[in-house]
Amino acid sequence: MSRSVESATNGETVYEEYIKDVRILEVESPDNGPRYRFEAPKHPGLEFENADKATLYADVYFDTNGFREDGTGEIGIPPAIVQSGMDVIAAYMLAQPETSKDWVASFFGATHEEIDTYVSWVRTRADEVRRKAREEGIE
Repeated sequence: MSRSVESATNGETVYEEYIKDVRILEVESPDNGPRYRFEAPKHPGLEFENADKATLYADVYFDTNGFREDGTGEIGIPPAIVQSGMDVIAAYMLAQPETSKDWVASFFGATHEEIDTYVSWVRTRADEVRRKAREEGIE
């Protein structure tokens, strides 16, 4: 993973660049400040209000070996996420623009600390996936 200030297009810079042509762009918006767009092959660009949610979404993406949201509706959870376990579901839900840590903790009957632990597990596994891929020459 690398950060760059190279221009992607007008008003956009690469915020995070990952393996397999996955990246997060920082998109300048004169009205709302910066937004962050997750981009991956065969995945529609998804914008986030802050970088933390965008990078968490990317970590869920790598932890599940990619997933597709096609056909899940506005509030559905992709099958690859559901099959991955409670920690991945919690991280995915927390990455959604309309959810807060309070809401996710309440949904799971968990504390903020437990949600933080779930998120740390997902981020650690995603880092490991990307590290191993780079070691195998996958960029």
